[in-house]
Amino acid sequence: MIPFVTERGQVALLDQNNVDTDAILPKQFMKSIKRSGFGQFAFDEWRYLDAGELGMDCSKRPLNPDFEPNQQKYQGASILVTRANFGCGSSREHAPWALLEYGFRTIIAESFAEIFRGNCLKNGILTVTLDKSIIDQIFVEARSASHYYVCVDLESGTVSLPDGVSIPFKIEPNVQEKLLNGWDDIELTLKHAEKIRTFEASRWQQLPWLAP
Repeated sequence: MIPFVTERGQVALLDQNNVDTDAILPKQFMKSIKRSGFGQFAFDEWRYLDAGELGMDCSKRPLNPDFEPNQQKYQGASILVTRANFGCGSSREHAPWALLEYGFRTIIAESFAEIFRGNCLKNGILTVTLDKSIIDQIFVEARSASHYYVCVDLESGTVSLPDGVSIPFKIEPNVQEKLLNGWDDIELTLKHAEKIRTFEASRWQQLPWLAP
């Protein structure tokens, strides 16, 4: 997993509450068990004017002009700013895979569905919860600007707006450590590889019929 220290990037706005994981990545794209290839289908039913299917060439599909992230000034955004209860619905891990491949390293929202937040953090996407008043401010300022960049600093736990104001956010110390170092669950387990091997060797001596 790529370490997350700071992310300074253009924001994209998604002004909706209760965005569920089927909206983030519709069910027809879950036929694939690969972790890649989903970014072009993120928000598919909102993003495009036609119906999407796995394997389509999305470069030729008609974009929906009413879907705000499609606006030219938001292209290349690495920070998604949205509303309350983002990521509700099913627990599909395909949703954060799609968001990460779309280009988002950070999602800022009023609140997140718990399982979705956990899946994001396991895949290197930082989820930041801010008060509604701050989210409202970002929406107003970003819409009136030609480009709107914010800086998310994980080490200090702050989001810096273009006017220089820094807003603190809360994150669990163990989650912060994992993201800063780029450790996923497998890498954390492998840190204890020697202890695991010692335990297995001892276990096989005590119960030899379990040995491979």
